[in-house]
Amino acid sequence: MGRMKFLCDAERCIECNGCVTACKNENEVPWGVNRRRVVTINDGVPGERSISVACMHCSDAPCMAVCPTDCFYKAEGGVVLHDKDLCIGCGYCFFACPFGAPQFPNGPAAFGARGKMDKCTFCAGGPEETGSKEEFEKYGSNRLAEGKLPACAEMCSTKALLAGDSAVVSDIFRDRVVRRGKGLEAWGWMTAYGNDQKGDGK
Repeated sequence: MGRMKFLCDAERCIECNGCVTACKNENEVPWGVNRRRVVTINDGVPGERSISVACMHCSDAPCMAVCPTDCFYKAEGGVVLHDKDLCIGCGYCFFACPFGAPQFPNGPAAFGARGKMDKCTFCAGGPEETGSKEEFEKYGSNRLAEGKLPACAEMCSTKALLAGDSAVVSDIFRDRVVRRGKGLEAWGWMTAYGNDQKGDGK
C-alpha cells in the first residue's frame, strides 16, 4: 500500500454535503461531531469555491507532535489514527491542527466534559483491528481492510473528493488540469493570474 491521501477538486465540488452525510452514516459518528465538513471560500462573490475538509493525515502531523499521551500513531499507508484509550481529552491536538480535524463530543473525560477526541480515520478503523462491535463504536468502519475507499469519497457524486494512493490521486487530478486547458485557474483557485490562458503568468 502506498501513501494514502485526500484531495478535493474545488472546480467539481457543488457543496451538496454528500460526503459529510456518508461519513456520519458509515461510521455512526456521535451527535455534534463532523469528521468531514464542506467549507466555502469567498461565499457569495465571483470566484466562490467549496472544498471538502477533514483530517489530511499529514506526513508531519502537528497533532502527533503535541499529544502528551502519544495517542496518535501512523498506520499502514501513512494514515494518522489515534488510540482513544490513551486520549485524556486535553485538547492540545484541537489547537494544533490547522484543519480543525480533532473534535470532542460530550461525554466523561479526565479533564472535563469534552470527552475523548474524535476525528477522521480514513475509514481505517482503530488500533485493535479486530472488526469487533466495540471497535466500531469507538472508531467506525474499517473499509480499507475490505479494499474499499473511504465512504466520503465513494459517495461524492461529482468525484470532486478523491481518496486513495497518493500517486493515483495525483495522476487523476493532473489529468483533469491538463484537460481543462486553462492557466493557473485550472487548479481550482482564482489567483492574480486567473485569466492567464498560457499558464506562464504573463
